[in-house]
Amino acid sequence: MAAHFFATLSQNYIELLEDDEYYDTTIEVGEDPYVKIFRTHMNILCYRSPYFRKVLASNKKKNDGTLSHIKFPNISPDTFEIILMYIYGGILSFNEQVTSDILKVLVAADELCLQELVYYLQSYLIENKSEWIVQNFELAHRISFQSNNLLGIQKFCTNLMAKSPEKIFGSFDFTSLPEQSLIKLLKRDNLQMKEVEVWEHVLKWGLAQNPTLIPDPDTWADNDFDTMKNTLQNCLPLIRFYCLSSKEFVQKVRPYKQLLNHQLYEDLVNSYMDPDNEPNENILLPRNVKIDSEIVDLRIVSAISRWIDNKVIDNKFAYIRDLYLPYEFELLLRGSQDGFTPRKFHELCDGKANTITFIKIQGTNEIIGGYNPLKWESSSKWGFARDSFIFSFNDNDIFFKDAIISNVDHSDRAVWFDYLGGPCFGDDIVVYSSNEFANYDESYHQCKHYEKNIRKNGKFAIKDYEIFRIIRK
Repeated sequence: MAAHFFATLSQNYIELLEDDEYYDTTIEVGEDPYVKIFRTHMNILCYRSPYFRKVLASNKKKNDGTLSHIKFPNISPDTFEIILMYIYGGILSFNEQVTSDILKVLVAADELCLQELVYYLQSYLIENKSEWIVQNFELAHRISFQSNNLLGIQKFCTNLMAKSPEKIFGSFDFTSLPEQSLIKLLKRDNLQMKEVEVWEHVLKWGLAQNPTLIPDPDTWADNDFDTMKNTLQNCLPLIRFYCLSSKEFVQKVRPYKQLLNHQLYEDLVNSYMDPDNEPNENILLPRNVKIDSEIVDLRIVSAISRWIDNKVIDNKFAYIRDLYLPYEFELLLRGSQDGFTPRKFHELCDGKANTITFIKIQGTNEIIGGYNPLKWESSSKWGFARDSFIFSFNDNDIFFKDAIISNVDHSDRAVWFDYLGGPCFGDDIVVYSSNEFANYDESYHQCKHYEKNIRKNGKFAIKDYEIFRIIRK
């Protein structure tokens, strides 16, 4: 058995900090007129902070009775007192401190390599002071990117910019972003901006880094383009140029064509002139603007929406350029979140009409599913629907060359309702369980009540599945 008396131990160490007799190190913090000297103990500092261990190593070897003295003009006495209470007593007390002071403690803790405290303070600020961070975004963002140890605050700030760019960019000067922060933002698939707006912001940022450049590219000489290209060299590969409309390309990109890789520019031009042209460059897919899915992206959502509304696609680039999004996709169920049982399916989906089911198949890149215009039920019977269809996509197939969409062939057996079943489309996509409370144990496809085979007949394992109700905007 082990008994712990940490409270007494902590109190004794705090008393040692306040004692004037046994100290061997002095630490001077602050700047005139507010300077304070703290009397501390080398052994404690070295074992609690890697920073102090490194700084005090040479003084320890002298052993000549001379007191070690360290200066921190950039840390205020109030901040350092909080740090010392943590180092000596394992106590963190903010008392009446405002949030900006807590941020100062975080910066000081990072400088002193107090990783436990750095981690805790980041979590505390994110969980308890998120509104303050939003209101003081520029300060929090700037401080977070001063150190690679403040990744928690960095990620929080990048998330804010991605989810609410209009709100954040309106509160501070976007062009003041460090390149590292801008690149992290551009990499986000969920950046809630049109791609042409992303491009315009990047150009604005590049111009701000080169204030001598005139904004009008028609006035630029070759060396001006070279300067701008060098500034944006890490940003340009992250712009999703193929997602721009032809009008956006002509008006917003063509004037800056000297910034782009020659082959990329030629492929872009060809993609607008010849829909069957195959680009030589890898294509970045559209950002997922407000689509709450772990399985599908905007391309698949757009393709399904077109099929529901009988909109014919005659240009393969429409899958990434001319997205058709007339519906809101309201998530009803996600297997990895809500479970894979018939009971949960019926609990969340019964009574809901106009639903899309997406099933991610285990061990493949396949996504299959179907559209059901009827309300799901638990009764054992067939559902009649003329507009139902099933489909299969390969999420690595950019232009959906191998995509299959199959209309119902036997309308009187479009869907099957059963309390032991999940979303079943005829006898073509069957998701079943032997117990309504147990995970699905029988999932298979066969071509029977729909026009086409959407995959090889036989059983499949479900990695995840999602069901959305579609609502016209």
